[in-house]
Amino acid sequence: MESIRELFRICNGPSSSHTVGPKKAAEQYLARHPQAEGFRVTLYGSLAATGKGHLTDAAILSVLSPAAPTEIVWKPEVVLSFHPNGMLYEAFENGEFIDPWTIFSVGGGALANEYTQKAKPVDIYPLTTIEDILQWCKREGKTFWEYVEDFEGTEIWDFLATIWQTMRETIERGLNNDGVLPGGLKVSRKASTYMVKANSFNESLSGRSRLYAYALATSEENASGGIVVTAPTCGSSGVLPAVLYSITTTRNVAPIRVLRALATAGLFGNIAKTNASISGAEVGCQGEVGVACAMAAAAACQLFGGTPSQIEYAAEMALEHFLGLTCDPVCGLVQIPCIERNAVAAARALDANLYATLSDGNHMVGYDKVVKVMNETGLDMPSLYRETAEGGLAKNYSHPHK
Repeated sequence: MESIRELFRICNGPSSSHTVGPKKAAEQYLARHPQAEGFRVTLYGSLAATGKGHLTDAAILSVLSPAAPTEIVWKPEVVLSFHPNGMLYEAFENGEFIDPWTIFSVGGGALANEYTQKAKPVDIYPLTTIEDILQWCKREGKTFWEYVEDFEGTEIWDFLATIWQTMRETIERGLNNDGVLPGGLKVSRKASTYMVKANSFNESLSGRSRLYAYALATSEENASGGIVVTAPTCGSSGVLPAVLYSITTTRNVAPIRVLRALATAGLFGNIAKTNASISGAEVGCQGEVGVACAMAAAAACQLFGGTPSQIEYAAEMALEHFLGLTCDPVCGLVQIPCIERNAVAAARALDANLYATLSDGNHMVGYDKVVKVMNETGLDMPSLYRETAEGGLAKNYSHPHK
């Protein structure tokens, strides 16, 4: 299993799979053909279906257009077998297109195809299931963050410190920004008003309102193309930071404890990424917001003193109750219902933490089983519910401004 450095990525929104991945692919292809007279990029499946709303073309053109004229070809009806987010890059040299390169954006900004899949990944962790890691914890008398440290090295804390700083800065920026989000849906930013209203409530309602505000702040920054941290994706980037920010601003939490909670969250996200998928185009929003909720629940449970078994229970419960969640972004934008889902998932993460902490940690269904079911459910889900904007809310929402 790869490093959690491959899960937490600092990048611009609005979509890790639809903007970060394609932009990275464009950069790699330009490096192969710096003197090309032109480029042609064909987008397939989900990338083509929701690419305009996700700014896929803008991300690619920002790299290739300054070098040479670039044509974008949209083929949403063609879904390649490797992954729904397919791209074909071609360079125009000496009067013809050459060097066709098919690559896939597989979620969280990562790229892959049949050749990279065959190459041996840089594995950091010898164990790839939470069940096995739990046994390791019991045998060694350690917990999840120590498993991360043992195999990532102590330098992982500097990396996570940068991740946490970026998450905080995104929230604080989002809380102070107002206006309408780009894209045409005329969705107004709400984070700042939620914070203002939170001050008029009692302590319990105020805490929940602030949590919503923190999640909205990051999600709105993401929707406007701002800097976020994939956790595990751009579209679900508001959940984990909101939960951690909420806890650290209301309780005396040492900075190192927050980083350890981030390490645990990354481990649970990595398990889902390795054994299933975090791509909405592949398994629906259960792989994005569902996994983000599991990561946040695990982090919260650790911060509240949960045992490894209770932490695993919190993560399992958080993901289990998002099973079957579709990815149906209206107009292909990461706004409706994505932004609200981040706020709801942040609240559900804290609920899962409380439920698990009240228990002794014993339960019937393990996190690994839920990850497996999530993958099966996603693959059984019709493509119109997997980030194609052809079904669900994307199809049935009536745009009042049209």
